[in-house]
Amino acid sequence: MGKRIAVTSETSTGRNQTFHDNYKNKEMSRQKFVEEIKNGDYPKYHVRTINGIETPVSNPDKSTLNNLG
Repeated sequence: MGKRIAVTSETSTGRNQTFHDNYKNKEMSRQKFVEEIKNGDYPKYHVRTINGIETPVSNPDKSTLNNLG
């Protein structure tokens, strides 16, 4: 299977804003993706607070299929 999550838009500064789950064919805002990560729905991702904003990031591993960007 291909990449599960794709970034579909970002701000002018490069912050990822919307995401698409290619397995569920579902579009999510950054806030919704953060919420679902916290609920345990996306175990290969975690949340970091960057410049005061909760931001989804992929867990460090050797796979490129879960990288955001």
